Parts: sequence; C-alpha cells; structure tokens
Amino acid sequence: VQLQASGGGLVQPGGSLRLSCTASENIYSLNVMSWYRQAAGKQRELVATIATRGGSINYGDSVKGRFTISKDNAKNTVHLQMNNLKPEDTAVYYCYARRGSEFSWGQGTLVTVSS
Repeated sequence: VQLQASGGGLVQPGGSLRLSCTASENIYSLNVMSWYRQAAGKQRELVATIATRGGSINYGDSVKGRFTISKDNAKNTVHLQMNNLKPEDTAVYYCYARRGSEFSWGQGTLVTVSS
C-alpha cells in the first residue's frame, strides 16, 4: 500500500495542526494505521495508532490528551489532530500502515512548533 501524508507546517506554541494520511487502497484491508515522529537526533517514536476495522486507539504518553487520531473509511484516510502543540512536538511525522507482516511508510511531513 502507498501512503500519502500531508498537513505539516509551522505553528506557534499552543496552536493546532491536522495531519492526513491517505492510503492507495481500502483501509479495511489493513490491520493498523499509525503516526510516528522523529525529532532531530532522536529515535522514531510512536505517536498514535488506530485499528482500521475495530477502531481501537492508542497514544504515546507524550501526546495523550492533546492529539487525536481518527479515520475516514470512505476516503481511505487517517487524520491526526494535534492541539496545544509544544516546541518538543517539532519533528518529521511519518504515516505507517501494517497488514499482517507487511508494512509501509509514507513520506514524512515536517511539523515545526516555534514562536
């Protein structure tokens, strides 16, 4: 599956952004879709994940209560709504999808939180 991510940009602390990841095929055929991020000099970390059929959701501890992952089945798209952004949220955000033992990464989209 191919993944197309969009929605990154520059935002001030306390602001909001919404990232979108569109899959090239029906997301019901997948197991999970997730967002990861990687800040400069740091390891890639899980931000949020959603089961494409059951809808169960998990968040990384650093974003709980601020970020919301959701899916639009009709558009084969997963969104990440990011509120109350902090400078430490600055990173390249990557979309990820898994089906069984197969997985795909989208291109990264840069989120910069700075005044």
